[in-house]
Amino acid sequence: MPTEEAVRERYAAGANAREEALCCPVDYDPQYLKAIPSEVIERDYGCGDPSQYVMPGETVLDLGSGTGKICFIASQVVGAEGKVIGVDMTDDMLEVAYRNAPIVGKNIGHENVSFKKGRIQDLALDLNLLEAELAKAPITNANDYLAAEATADRLRKEQPMIKDDSIDVVVSNCVLNLVTNDLRKQLFLEIYRVLKVGGRAVISDIVCDELVPKELQNDDYLWSGCISGAFHEQGFLQAFEDAGFHGVEIVKFDKQPWQTVKGIEFRSMTVCAYKGKEGPCIERNQAIIYKGPFKKVLDDDGHAYERGHRYAVCEKTYDLYKRAPYSDMFEFVDPLTEIPAADAEEFDCTRTVKRHPRETKGADYDASTVASDCCSPDTDCC
Repeated sequence: MPTEEAVRERYAAGANAREEALCCPVDYDPQYLKAIPSEVIERDYGCGDPSQYVMPGETVLDLGSGTGKICFIASQVVGAEGKVIGVDMTDDMLEVAYRNAPIVGKNIGHENVSFKKGRIQDLALDLNLLEAELAKAPITNANDYLAAEATADRLRKEQPMIKDDSIDVVVSNCVLNLVTNDLRKQLFLEIYRVLKVGGRAVISDIVCDELVPKELQNDDYLWSGCISGAFHEQGFLQAFEDAGFHGVEIVKFDKQPWQTVKGIEFRSMTVCAYKGKEGPCIERNQAIIYKGPFKKVLDDDGHAYERGHRYAVCEKTYDLYKRAPYSDMFEFVDPLTEIPAADAEEFDCTRTVKRHPRETKGADYDASTVASDCCSPDTDCC
C-alpha cells in the first residue's frame, strides 16, 4: 500500500475510534479544553502543544489539523480578532472538525476557525475544489488524467487554498513525519511560502536520536504510527534551515523517549523558526555586542561574535537581531548621526569585522560630560 494511503486509512480509523498508539501523552491547558467537545479531544492525536506559542490577533495555520483540537485551542488564544485555518486530507477527521466547529464557536463566543481539505506538502491545492471539478469531468482515460493535472495546476494559481505571505504562524502537531522523504523539501518550502515576512513556524513532531534503518522505513504500519518517518534530531533542524528559515530553535525537548525501537529512541521535540531574512545589506554604521554567556557564538551566516566586542553589521541583520529569538543576546549601538537610507552604501555581509567606536560616534566626536577641573587638587570630587 502507498505510504500516504496507509496514513489516510489509519487516521480515518482513528477518527472513529480512539487509538492510543497514535498519541504521546500531552498536557494541554485545561482552561481551553473546557470549550471543546470530548469527541474532538479523544480522537485528536499529537505529541506536543504548539498552540502555547500563538499570540492574540494572529492568523494561524494548523497542518494536519485532524479533528481540530489545536485549532480550537488556538481560536481561543488569538481571540475574535484572530483567525485559524486547519488543513487535513482525511475526510473522517474533517467531518468531526466540521461538525464541532459551531459548537466550539458558541462556547467561546466567536467563530474564527475554518477547515480545508488538502495535503500539507501542497498548500496551494484545495482538494474540495478539485473534487468539484472532477465531478463535472470524471477521469475515465489517460487524457482525462492529464486534463485533471492541468485543472489542479490552474486551481493552485487561480484559487490557492493558502495564499503566499498570508499566515502569521504555522503550527503542526506530530504530522510532518507522516510525509514521505521525497516530498519533505517541498513541504518545508510550502510552509515558508505561506508565512508572512516576520512570521514563524512552531512545529511539534517525533524525532529520533539515530537514523531509522531502511527495514523500518519500509513498514507502512510503523510509518503511519509516527515511527518510520521520524526526523533525525539534527535533520529536523536542518530542514528548516534549508528552506530559508532563521532563528531555528528547539523550544521543547522531551527527556524521556515516547517509544524505543531496536535501541533507537523516539521522542517529541518542538521547534520554532522564523521567516524574513531576505533583503539588501546596507551600511548604517550600527554595531552589536554579544553579551554572553559563551565566549564566542557562530550565527547561521558564519559570523563569529566574541563576547563583549563591537561588531559591524548591516541594517538588515541589526533589525533582525533586535527581534525574537535574538534580542536578549545582544546590546545594540546606534550611530550618533544617522545615515539616511538614500545615502547608505552596500555592506559586505560575507565578512565579519569589528566596529571601532569612532565609526558610530563619528571621527570628530569630542564630547565631554565631566568638568575639566573635576579631579584637580583643589576639588574633592575624586
